[in-house]
Amino acid sequence: MDSVDLFYDKGKLELCTLVKEPTNKFTKLGSYIHGIVSFHNGQIRVPGRLTDQIINDGEEIDFSSLEGREVVPRFRRRYSVGKSDVVPTISLAFTFADEYYPHQEYKIVQPSKEYDTPGIVGYGVYVSRFRIREGNIERSVPFVDEDAVTAAVEAGKLALIHSGVDSTLVGKIYVGSESNPYAVKPIASKVAQVLKLGEEEGDMQGVDAVDTEFACKAASSMFKDAVSLVNYERAGVKYTMVIGADNSQAAPRGCPGGELDLFVGYGGAAFIFGKYDVIAEIEGWYSCTSDTPDFWRRDGEPFPMHGGRFTGDPAYFKHVRKATVKLMEKLNLKASDINYFVTHQPNPQFPVRIAKELGFKDEQYTASLQINKFGNTYSGCSPIGLASILDIAKPDELVLITSYGSGAGSDAYLLRTTSQIVDKRRRQELTVKAQAANPFVKYVDYPTYRRLKLGL
Repeated sequence: MDSVDLFYDKGKLELCTLVKEPTNKFTKLGSYIHGIVSFHNGQIRVPGRLTDQIINDGEEIDFSSLEGREVVPRFRRRYSVGKSDVVPTISLAFTFADEYYPHQEYKIVQPSKEYDTPGIVGYGVYVSRFRIREGNIERSVPFVDEDAVTAAVEAGKLALIHSGVDSTLVGKIYVGSESNPYAVKPIASKVAQVLKLGEEEGDMQGVDAVDTEFACKAASSMFKDAVSLVNYERAGVKYTMVIGADNSQAAPRGCPGGELDLFVGYGGAAFIFGKYDVIAEIEGWYSCTSDTPDFWRRDGEPFPMHGGRFTGDPAYFKHVRKATVKLMEKLNLKASDINYFVTHQPNPQFPVRIAKELGFKDEQYTASLQINKFGNTYSGCSPIGLASILDIAKPDELVLITSYGSGAGSDAYLLRTTSQIVDKRRRQELTVKAQAANPFVKYVDYPTYRRLKLGL
C-alpha cells in the first residue's frame, strides 16, 4: 500500500472523546481530547490527539462544538519516555485550523528569476500559543509535547510554504540549538525526514543534514555557509535551509543561574537560501570570536550558568560592536545608510543600548525587538528579529543583522531586499506579528510555565 503524507493537508474532526485519566506513558499529557480525523472528503480517516489544550479537572467539554471543525496536523512528541530512551514523535497531533495556527497550502512554485547574488528565498517562524506574562514582558512557553525538535520542524514547514520551493531540491539543512533533547543524535536528520528534504528513496533522504552549536548564534552563524554552498556551482546544491530553534533553558528562580528564568522563551526560525526568486540578497558579512566564558552549561547539567555583569561589556557589547562596525567599514556604510538593524536580544536592555551606541535611531531597530513578546529564544532569537523585519521591509532596503553567541562571537550580515519580498507575503499568514498579537494566545501562571518547560 502506498504511503500518504498528510502533514500539509487540512482535516476534519469527525468524532471525539475525552481521555480523563491517561495512564502509563501518556500520564504527563494530562486530560486530552482524542478523536477520528478525516482527510480528502472522508477517503482517509486516522485517529489523533488534539494538542495545545489545557483541560482542567472537572471541566465539561461540549463535543458537539468540536466535531465537524477543520484541523491542522502538528508535529509533536507522542508520549513520555525514560531519559535513556528514544523520544517518540508523531505528525498526527492536531490543532483547530480557525485558531492560533491556520492551515496554509504548500504549493510548489516554479522560479521566475535567477539572481547573481544568493540570499534568502523564504522563511518561517514558529512560537507556541502559550505565554507567560510578567510585568511588561511576555514569553513563549512550549506546550508539554513540544521541544526544540518540534519547533524546528514547524518553522521549516512554514519556510517551505513561504518560499514555494520544492522540498526535494533542498540539498543541505543546518539546525542550530542549545536544547537538543539528545546529547548525541541530531535534530537535523529528524527535520529532513519529516519535511522530506532532498530526493526520497525508501526510508532515506538524499540531503546533507547537520546540527551546529555556538550558543545563541548556532544558526545565524551558518547563513554564510548556506549561501556559499548554493553559490558553488560544482556542489549541485540548489537550496539550503538553516533553522535556529530552542526551548531556552533556565534554572528555577532562587537557584544558581535562575536570573535567566526572567527572559527565556521558546520558538524557532527557518530560512531557505538560494539564487532563485530571492527576497533578500546577502551582500557581505563579518565574523569575530574570542574565548570569553560569559555563559555556559557543563555536560550533563540541565541548566546553564552565566557570568553576571561579565556577560555585558566584555562579552555581548564588545562582539556585537566589533562585528557591526567592521562590516560597515568593509562595505563603506554609515548607520544612516541602513534601513533596519537587528541584533541578539538576551534581555530588553542590551539590544537598545548597543543600537543607540552604534548610531542607529529608534525607527531603525524597534521593529526587530521581539524579546518583550517571545522572550530570548536563544538560537532562534536574532533570526526571529530578522523575520519580523522581512515581514515589513520594502524592496531595495538594507538590513543589517548582527547575531551574538556566548563563548563568544558575533556574525554581522548585510542584506538587500528585492521586489519579490512583497510578492511572497501572501503565502505566509503566520507572520511574527500574527503570532505576537494572536487572539488565541493562552496565558499560564508560573507553576504551569515551569511544568510545561520540562515537557514530557
